[in-house]
Amino acid sequence: MSLETPKRVALLGSTGSIGTQALDVLRAQPGRFVVSALSAQSNADLLVAQAREFRPAAVVIGDESKYAQVRDALANQPETEVLAGADALVEVAGRLDTDVVLTAMVGYAGLLPTVAAIKAGHDIALANKETLVVAGQLITELVRQHGVKLLPVDSEHSAIFQCLVGEQQNPIEKIILTASGGPFRGRTRAQLAQVTRAQALKHPNWDMGAKITIDSASLMNKGLEVIEAKWLFGLSNEQVEVIVHPQSIIHSLVQFEDGSLKAQLGLPDMKLPIQYALGYPQRLPNEFPRFSFLDYPQLTFEAADTTAFRNLGLAFEAMRRGGNAPCILNAANEIAVAAFLRDEIGFLQMSDVVETSLARVSYLAAPTLADYVATDQETRRVAAELLGTVRA
Repeated sequence: MSLETPKRVALLGSTGSIGTQALDVLRAQPGRFVVSALSAQSNADLLVAQAREFRPAAVVIGDESKYAQVRDALANQPETEVLAGADALVEVAGRLDTDVVLTAMVGYAGLLPTVAAIKAGHDIALANKETLVVAGQLITELVRQHGVKLLPVDSEHSAIFQCLVGEQQNPIEKIILTASGGPFRGRTRAQLAQVTRAQALKHPNWDMGAKITIDSASLMNKGLEVIEAKWLFGLSNEQVEVIVHPQSIIHSLVQFEDGSLKAQLGLPDMKLPIQYALGYPQRLPNEFPRFSFLDYPQLTFEAADTTAFRNLGLAFEAMRRGGNAPCILNAANEIAVAAFLRDEIGFLQMSDVVETSLARVSYLAAPTLADYVATDQETRRVAAELLGTVRA
């Protein structure tokens, strides 16, 4: 695509942390991009403001009770179609006249719209890691069948993707995902038992939404990224490792068969991986802050503690089991995190809900898309029932 032809971007989840940063990226690149669609789950006011600024062909509000509010607010903008509900989002994702769909929705909700966008032949800028966690084999096969690009937006996966450019003929020995360790790095399980919601929402390096911030604090986010990386880069379970790097400057590393390591470095800012995915294969000029080694004279590394932070170990276990086990892991975690954010369970009890759900929910070795949907529903029911048990 030439620079004279703007790239059309559909942004699913435009009012969240990734979505708002993505729009900042687009604002800073006038003439290079146009917005073809926007969606939000419930933040109708911000969605309307974004639609008035970017004037997309379609907007979707997930919360159907807010449809009239959005429709009426955009009544004088006839070029923008207003729809509501999860089914409408899937339908729009599958019929858009667009070049790339940035999936910035949080959680399982991103799966079906992403499937629809792939089947419609759209390239995917993937910020919704749960899509590959839940249905990695199915998604990667659909990507192959429809000949679309799957461009990672997570900083760690973007780092690996960037390190692999030009290395198509060189097999990977392993990849190393870096983790900051979150706000509770070095704490024991006894100390973690006293963690509060407010403490868990204070990440030392990254500014993210509530759900992913809690996942980062519990290291579940890194566990989900491990599973995502396996499918993104066609790796075996044994080829994915995690190391704690508190400064969050090295975003991940690739080791090749000759022992050489390549790493991508930068400040902890999601705008760079967002821009790289949207502008790929070009590296677009920008005014983002630049990294200086003199500001970070020491970069340190340590092993991840899967004893204190059980979620990371549970994610590795789910990846090894395969089938619908990662889907169970994800759904149970979504229920547990929501309960923790409501102050209904403690920090360590989130892992209890996930571990017990993995043991109780029906295991399927070769699930279909319908099976994933059913597994998600069953797991949410089981996990919700478990909340009363772990509170006791």
